[in-house]
Amino acid sequence: MKRAASLLAFLVLLVVAFYRDASSQSNLVREIAPGVFVRLAEPDKKIIANAGWVVFRDYVLAIDANYPWGARLILADIRRTTSKPIRFVFDTHYHADHAFGNSLFVDSGAAVVCTEDCMEESRRKNTPAWKGDKGEAEFDLKQWRLEHPQLGFTNRMVFDDGAHRVELIPMGPAHTRGDAIAYLPKERIAFTGDLCGTRAGNNMADPDADPENWVRSLDRLSRFDIATLVPGHGPIGGHNAIAPQRLLFSTMIDGIRAGIARGESADHIAQSLDLTGIHPNGEDVARNQASIKAVYAKLRK
Repeated sequence: MKRAASLLAFLVLLVVAFYRDASSQSNLVREIAPGVFVRLAEPDKKIIANAGWVVFRDYVLAIDANYPWGARLILADIRRTTSKPIRFVFDTHYHADHAFGNSLFVDSGAAVVCTEDCMEESRRKNTPAWKGDKGEAEFDLKQWRLEHPQLGFTNRMVFDDGAHRVELIPMGPAHTRGDAIAYLPKERIAFTGDLCGTRAGNNMADPDADPENWVRSLDRLSRFDIATLVPGHGPIGGHNAIAPQRLLFSTMIDGIRAGIARGESADHIAQSLDLTGIHPNGEDVARNQASIKAVYAKLRK
């Protein structure tokens, strides 16, 4: 009897855990238009970037492969929404949190697509980054393999089955040289990768960032007809999410240029240039200061 009671209790716990995970999962997946899905980030599982997919008549186009452990969960989420084959995964740029899960999509039958510049960056930078990774346990890349993008484009790539149209459009150099967005003109949806964020913090300190051209890229993005903006990081927003990031970057660049003209050091400008009033993107003081120092170094070259 004790063994039977213990087994029953164990089964109950399994069922409870299953439904808890299923409930949590459903909260992370949003259908933002018919056949268009977003899978939100899950930072406590080191899934730090948003992902998405579009269900076409005969196949699925996924957007951003995430880390391998993220890709595994995203693939399961896609399977909960459709049984159609996943034929393509689009990397908005080459960075690890958007592209290191490529191999899982390839093993599921997908080809990896990005800009030609992104392909070059992946081959040149991701190989040493992968080898130098020091992840632990489930976050150890050694149990996975690196897969570079296989299909590249220079101007744009279009997927259109009459019901959905997705335009992959280069936007870099900005966050990286190979940045691109996925734009759905009918639904007025843009998946922007890290070109645009909707949370505190910024990536201007990234060594790949091109500060001045990033501002121009945001100006270009602002001319798109966008009702729903899915950032690489942060909550889903709208067209009005573009202006705060543009303001943060332009204010930062102008402040640094003025400080350089006055002969001020990077440290002095980082301490004196207050960007926290630009909501939400400028609210992270530490990241602002890191970005100011990085942009200072680039503008002084």
